[in-house]
Amino acid sequence: MSPVGAKGVGGPWDPWYVPAALGGNRTSRRRSLPRAAVAALATATLAASIAACGGGSVSNADEATGKYLVKVVEAKFPTSQRLGETSLLRIGIRNTGRRTIPALTVLVSVAGEEGEGASIPFGIRDPNPEIAQPDRPVWTLAYHYPKRDGSSTPGGTENANQKTFDFGPLKAGETTTAIWKLSAVKAGAFTLLYGIDAGLGGRARAVTAGGVKPGGSFKVRIASATPNTVVTDSGEVVELHKKGAGKGK
Repeated sequence: MSPVGAKGVGGPWDPWYVPAALGGNRTSRRRSLPRAAVAALATATLAASIAACGGGSVSNADEATGKYLVKVVEAKFPTSQRLGETSLLRIGIRNTGRRTIPALTVLVSVAGEEGEGASIPFGIRDPNPEIAQPDRPVWTLAYHYPKRDGSSTPGGTENANQKTFDFGPLKAGETTTAIWKLSAVKAGAFTLLYGIDAGLGGRARAVTAGGVKPGGSFKVRIASATPNTVVTDSGEVVELHKKGAGKGK
């Protein structure tokens, strides 16, 4: 992990987003997830994910023009994972300037040609031209995520570019942590990139004290061995032996 300038890429859809419609009673019911069902989980959620993903503004004509000083104060994501394992991606961001950032945005993408070609943030694009839906998730995103740390409500409005998440204004001197809850559904070695900006219209730009765009990367290896897991009513995959599994932030 290296919180330095990382270039993100833009890219409709897919089962990287797991809806809550996977079980009944929110307080207690859980369903076992067979090992063979890990990959099938991503495909099965396609129809629901289309309905769940909302579209935001592509640009803002009234957006203030200028540079906004930003510092990455936290960047955490496990570099060793297993299929079916759920992990938190945490990115802490501080507005070190004197003006309110109009729209704090985080763009995420899997590195490489397949990741850059995908229209989803946590997936890759299958180069096979005969496949009707070439985007394939590496991680699925739990329902009601991403959100700001400490918030009981979901945040991070998804925009027309599904790789960009909008966390709203950030006041001068304020620090916030954006959190994604992700379940690994594809084995292999992947590099997840993230880049931070200050607006949606391209006029407001986030820069570090060194004058570069803030961002970073995580090199992650996902093992094919799957743990003993369940799918909770919030749509996340958790290990049964973990205390407090499914509670998360």
